[in-house]
Amino acid sequence: MRCPFCGVQNTRVIDSRLSGEGDQIRRRRECLSCHERFTTYEEAELSLPRVVKQGGRREPFSEDKLRTGMLRALERRAVATDLVEEAIRRIKHLAMTTGEREVNSRQIGEWAMCELRGLDQVAYVRFASVYRSFEDVQAFRDLIERLEKDLTPEMIKSQMTLIGDEPSNKG
Repeated sequence: MRCPFCGVQNTRVIDSRLSGEGDQIRRRRECLSCHERFTTYEEAELSLPRVVKQGGRREPFSEDKLRTGMLRALERRAVATDLVEEAIRRIKHLAMTTGEREVNSRQIGEWAMCELRGLDQVAYVRFASVYRSFEDVQAFRDLIERLEKDLTPEMIKSQMTLIGDEPSNKG
């Protein structure tokens, strides 16, 4: 590391500590020539792949666009913000770990649907209805039936119902 005071490249690390939320290292350094001390910060540089849109256009991955779409689907639903942020973090992690320089926007949409499915049934159906552009009501019904059939008992307990309880036959 080059000394910011005299420009010599011989410096030594005096102290290292975790900084921020544990994703950064703070290092105290000393120049071996002028003996001045300074601090550097080190963090992993991870780049998200570019997104290939349906028309072939490419653009940078946008966490804000992902968040907006998911929050729109979750509007007026009782889902904690922390859970949404964790889902977004998992999607970003998936995008980074593909090892690819580009990822298809349809893949990001599938990841978002998978996360929404675990968060809230209604949000999942809302997102799917826009994302998949259903052509008719039957395709929509099929999605709901498949969703209800595939829910685990834990998912059922943790979510509000998608369709209200069956009306009782009270006379």
